[in-house]
Amino acid sequence: MTAAGRPWSGAGPEGPGTGDPQAEAGPGVVAGLLGGARPEDVRVVEDQAPRMLTWRYERERPQLVTLTSKAVSAQWNAETDVDWSTPVDPEAMVVAMGDAALPPVYRVAAQLPGSPLAGWGEREFRRLAVELLTARLSQFLHGEQGAMLVAAKLVETVPWIDAKYYAATQAMDEARHTEVFARYLQEKLGQAYPMTPFLEAQITDLLADGRWDIAYLGMQIVIESLALAAFGELRRTVQEPLMASLLRYIMADEARHVAFGILSLAELYGGLSAKELRERQEFLLEATLHSRARATTPEVWERLGIEVADVLPCLREATERTGLSPAAQFRRAFFAKLVPNVAKLGLLDANDGWLRERWAEAGLLDQVEELDTATAWLAEQGTGQRVGQ
Repeated sequence: MTAAGRPWSGAGPEGPGTGDPQAEAGPGVVAGLLGGARPEDVRVVEDQAPRMLTWRYERERPQLVTLTSKAVSAQWNAETDVDWSTPVDPEAMVVAMGDAALPPVYRVAAQLPGSPLAGWGEREFRRLAVELLTARLSQFLHGEQGAMLVAAKLVETVPWIDAKYYAATQAMDEARHTEVFARYLQEKLGQAYPMTPFLEAQITDLLADGRWDIAYLGMQIVIESLALAAFGELRRTVQEPLMASLLRYIMADEARHVAFGILSLAELYGGLSAKELRERQEFLLEATLHSRARATTPEVWERLGIEVADVLPCLREATERTGLSPAAQFRRAFFAKLVPNVAKLGLLDANDGWLRERWAEAGLLDQVEELDTATAWLAEQGTGQRVGQ
């Protein structure tokens, strides 16, 4: 947890609080700030980014005008456009997904001497697969709420009216995504898992950073590219009709979100100094190397009655023996989308290719897509345009 994010403590500006919101309220804070929410259900993020009003209402960025128009016309209703009466059998769902729901490394780990999974049968493995899927969807849920807050921040902080208009539509998209993932978990799978510490720190940092372009870069380029890869991976393997339907809707929205980041930042970064570009390159290197460390959610094992410290060594050994990493395929898909998007911004080769060199050293440039997401999106719309035209 970063210093910018903290649980609600009931404290006011003068120090530790008494628990009385009215007595401790600072300027602009009203009584009953929590609105009946439990303190443990709230995370406070302190944001020092300046808010920008603009009096320039002319529509000066045609590609953002097109993007916003498409976003408005593509809005869908989570209540009426989704058939929530569709029955879902979680165990049948993961069985149909096969290795995508339960990679072989888990079964190999069960065969190792002293493994806490020794003696497991198909019933236990099916339950593990359901919990792993629940954990994955839980992070989608938390990430979408984070994206909603970042989009709202962009409405307030970006200086261009065309970008404000689009960011407002994205906040609605992300709210809808949060709603459907929460409902799917609650009604079809079971109790959601907590947000992972890494994801929480990543989103908190974006919300707290005073530079509006870092919110763009971290959310629209890194996290949204990661989301496209994760949703695409799940969509290719899931056969359950309700989830497949949700993913089709969500992925159409997410492609626009990445395009929004590229269209906006390509303009800004063309005017930054080498030093400023290097700061953005260093941010990307840190964010992406962290994204490679995707560990199993510890709470999954706790829910199954297995000690995390007992099972992780077996999983590591099984990975080494088989050469099968559950995250390897996902990592390739993520960077295949991310790298051309970063290249389009000029950050891959700025400063004599500083970022390209470091990503190559980390083995992250093995396979990339030809088109960045914005150019691909424009092509799909039949505009014939490329970014910057």
